[in-house]
Formats: sequence, structure tokens, C-alpha cells
Amino acid sequence: MKTFNQIHKILIAVEDSQYSERATGYGIELAKKLGAEIALLHVNELPVATPYVADPLLNEPPIMMPEIIHAQEDASKKLLNKIADSIGEEYMVYTFHKAGNPKDEILNTAEEWDADIIILGTHGRTGFDHFISGSVAERVVRKAKCPVLIVPNKDSEEK
Repeated sequence: MKTFNQIHKILIAVEDSQYSERATGYGIELAKKLGAEIALLHVNELPVATPYVADPLLNEPPIMMPEIIHAQEDASKKLLNKIADSIGEEYMVYTFHKAGNPKDEILNTAEEWDADIIILGTHGRTGFDHFISGSVAERVVRKAKCPVLIVPNKDSEEK
């Protein structure tokens, strides 16, 4: 395992949520302090495998899956570009947008890009919500080949 001074490539998993903002900011500040390269990754989960989505009781027209996937890709690119632009031009920022299982795509991208550390936030779900949805962060920690830094979304005053 690399020491703290050997961290040169930081992969930050991002999403468009408050949970991700804190982790993203932390990862960017760490990268700046270490002079490390930054890669931002956003993963779109694949939509339900049906030809279209609509509510027939409301007489809604069907939305074809390719349109949903295209809209997700556009939103992902805009999010990544917005974050990359906020970092500034003095830092090289790589961006990856993938579709699939978030845990798998985070782990695959970390390995492909040869990340020294993965940084991601957590929703902080507990109880039944955690049991049903699981935790992407927890699954990434269990399978990652490099260190993983999980930035919680709780304030220090919260108990």
C-alpha cells in the first residue's frame, strides 16, 4: 500500500447530491495539497429493463429508454464539467461517466486509471433503508485494491 506522500492519483466518485458535495470538496482539497491528479467519476445506474416507462392510468405517452439513457448521459457530462470547471485550469482533471452498477464501475475505473485512493461520500442510511439499499461505499471498501476514504455527510454536532 502506498504511503500518504505516494498518492498521485485521486479518484472521486461524484453524484448530483448534497452527500457527494462534501466528499468532492474534500477530495479536491486533498489533491491540491498533495499535488495529485484528479479524476471525477459519475455512474448512471441502468434503467429498468423495459421498452418504455409510462403510467397508463394517467394516459402518459411512453418514454423510450434510449431517450432516458441519453438524458442521463447529458446530465452526467454537465455535472462532471461543472465540478471540473470549479477546480480551475491549473489542475489536470480527468472525467469518466459510466453506466452500470455504481460499485462495479467505481472499482473498475479505479483499477483502469490506476488510482492511488478512492474518495466517496455516504448517504448515512441506517436500519431498514441500509438493509434494502445496501451501501455503495461499504461495498467499494470491501473490494477495493487501493485505500478508500469515505467522507460522511454528518455535521460534527449531529449524534
